[in-house]
Order: sequence, then C-alpha cells, then structure tokens
Amino acid sequence: MAQKPSIPKGTRDFSPSEMARRNYIFDTIKSVFRLYGFKQIETPAMENLSTLMGKYGEEGDKLLFKILNSGDFMKSVKEEDLLSNNLYRLTNQLCEKGLRYDLTVPFARYVVQNRAQLQMPFKRYQIQPVWRADRPQKGRYREFYQCDADVVGSDSLWNEIELLSMIDMVFSLLKVRVAIKVNNRKILTGIAEMIGEADKIVDITVAIDKIDKIGIENVNAELKEKGLDDAALQKLRPLLEMCGSNEDKLKILEETLSSSETGKKGIEELRTVMEGFDSLGHNCEAEIDVSLARGLNYYTGTIIEVKALDVQIGSITGGGRYDNLTGVFGMPGLSGVGISFGADRIYDVLNQLELYPSSVSSSVDVLFVNFGEKESMAAARIIKALREEGISAELYPDEAKMKKQMGYADSQSIPYVAIIGESELEEGIVNLKDMANGTQEKLTPEQLIVKLKNLRQ
Repeated sequence: MAQKPSIPKGTRDFSPSEMARRNYIFDTIKSVFRLYGFKQIETPAMENLSTLMGKYGEEGDKLLFKILNSGDFMKSVKEEDLLSNNLYRLTNQLCEKGLRYDLTVPFARYVVQNRAQLQMPFKRYQIQPVWRADRPQKGRYREFYQCDADVVGSDSLWNEIELLSMIDMVFSLLKVRVAIKVNNRKILTGIAEMIGEADKIVDITVAIDKIDKIGIENVNAELKEKGLDDAALQKLRPLLEMCGSNEDKLKILEETLSSSETGKKGIEELRTVMEGFDSLGHNCEAEIDVSLARGLNYYTGTIIEVKALDVQIGSITGGGRYDNLTGVFGMPGLSGVGISFGADRIYDVLNQLELYPSSVSSSVDVLFVNFGEKESMAAARIIKALREEGISAELYPDEAKMKKQMGYADSQSIPYVAIIGESELEEGIVNLKDMANGTQEKLTPEQLIVKLKNLRQ
C-alpha cells in the first residue's frame, strides 16, 4: 500500500471556505494600507544568504531555512570540514540561498537596489509568506503570511502615529479587541546604561522579550547566566514591573533615566508618539510597556506589539523603527519604520471568536438549476448578463436530480437558486428560491439582475 502523503510540520492546507476567510483578512488589511497611501510590491521567496544572515541576531540566524545549491552541491565542500562535521562551515559551502525570514530585510535590499527609481519617502506594503525553522506549536508556524507596511526616507514620528492608527483601524474593522503595547529601544539602551550593563544591551533585550512567555524570574536567571549581577537585576526589575497610566510610566522613566541622554531621547520620542495617537482618538487599548523589547536587532527607536484581549495567543502584530537597516547594504542614513500583521494568528483569533461576516462563506450569489440542454442555454445567457453586472452566478454542470442540485447549493452556502424549467422558459422568467427561508418569486431576467445587485449593496 502506498504511503499516505503528508505535509511538513508547521505548515497547513487551506480549503476553499478557509481561503474565503483568509482573503477577508487580507482584503481588510489591504484596504487600510491603501487608505493610508501605501503601494504594493513583492520580493522573491528566496534570498541570497548573504542578504539574510546577521540581520536577525544569533537566534534568528538559527531559524533560517537554507536551500541546498543546485547541481553538484558537494563540489565546494572541503574534506576537512566534512570529516570534522563543522556544520557552520558546511552550511556556507552547501547553501548560498535561503527562504526569507521576514519581509523587512528583503524590503531593505529592494530599496537599496532600486534607490534611483524610488521617490522618498517611499511607502510600501507587502503581503507574502515567510518561513522560520521554529518549533511548531499553537499559534506558531514554520510557514506563515506577513502583511507589512513600511515607510523609508522619513525621520518624522508622524509615521509611527499613522502606523498605530492603521493598526487601530484594521482591528476595529475585524472587530477584534486588542491592546497595543509601545516602547522605544533608546529607553532600553538607557536602562542598560543606568544599571551599568551598556555592553550587554543585546543580551538584555533578547531576555526581556521573553518575559510574557517565561516570567520575570526566568528572565532574571537568563540574565544572570549572561553576566548581570544581583545589583543590576534589582535596578532592572522595578522598571519591568511598572504599572499605572502611560503618563505615570513616562514620569518614572524620566526620573530613572535622567542621566542617560539616549534614554531621555527615547522618552521624548515615546511621549510624542503616544500623545499624537491619543489626540487622533482610537478604539483599542494603548499602553507603554517597558518590558517590550522586540528581539530583532535592527530596531533602533519606537517598537510596537499587539495582543488580542479575548484569545490566549502570541503577538498578532508588531513592528518599529529601524534607522540603520539599509546601512548594511551600503546605504547608510536612510531611516525606516514599519509594522507587520501576523495574518495566520489573526485568522486563528477570528476563528476562535467567530467574527467572520456571514457573507464571507459564500462565493456565489445564485446557482442555476440544470434541467437539460435547452433550459441550460437560456440560463447561461442570463448568467453571462449577471456576471457582467458583477454578480457571481453558476450553472450546475450536470442534468442531475433536483435534490442533488439543491444539496450542492446548500453545501456551498449559496443563498439563492434560480430555476428555469419548461414553463419558465415559455414565460421568459426565472423562478428564484431563497435558500434561507424557502420562499420563491418569479422574476424577469432584468428584475433578477436588479434584485441581486440590490442585495449586494
């Protein structure tokens, strides 16, 4: 017996009904991106490893999916590396390409390559899959979609305020209650300076970024392993456990980081962003969270993370400012800021909360019953007219029993069934059945078009 096929762990198939739901999410996010003036691009699924490596920190580099060189991929391998099982050197010799880890680094590469054609500031959005060799678990996949919006070529904090407003609009349209958490990497640098561990800023951010997952005690244990002493940890802990209003937190930070110029700059930026966002008004919760670190090394200013309030799941949106990202590709000084919606986690949230509109499950407005060749040709002409008016219509392809055709309409959640039998053909009408309540009405083809168009509005 042939082995039953399967898919890799951490990946998923999506049925037509599931794709309808996913497209509802994508279309909602796209509509907001366009409202704010962002333009769409796409980049290849694979990038040169030289583009990807070193941009996500040591932890991120480990999670890159690497692609074996085509052809004789062993020809460049040195025998001593093979015998010594030197995985790092072997990987470099066997693989020149990798699947993209996110959309931000490929975007930075795109900007550098196409700088002469781009008008700054450049606002782009991108909706494509990314891959991470992570351990699959609830809400965490190896293949998943990101929906990114970024602005490059502008230092203005107005960009951060607009991105927060976009997040608020997207989740308001999706009817998901969320909390937006905001911090600034300059504040984290100031904290590292204040506790006397400025040289361990990367270790500190990587550790405290896990605080929601492993708790503060385990974070402290990890930091101890990295060389922080008890005195430094005692200074750090109160800041990570701050409570009160956003204004209360800003005042505590101003007092605590008064000796750090970098920290004070971060507080100033954070105050501007939060006050600007509040002044526009928003539906979601928005709070300053000093424990928010966003482990990716390229963030340099504002950092953002979004959590769903009614479902236990990880971050569903994140982002921040990355002033230095294009510098690694030979274009220093180009500032950028962006956000990324985690479409797969948002999909899981909407599924658990059953927040999809009823119209999402139906892709066809009306199904025409097939009674034979003559009746089907008449139905086909009406179907063509319906489609030209933007109304989705379908003819059942086989001359099957009425029960089977009705069952098909029901299984596909098609709201209306159009019947053209011998008597309808003679009268030049369509008998339209409402599948929800079973009522029927006789309409001319012109009346049918008007009715279905009105129902879509």
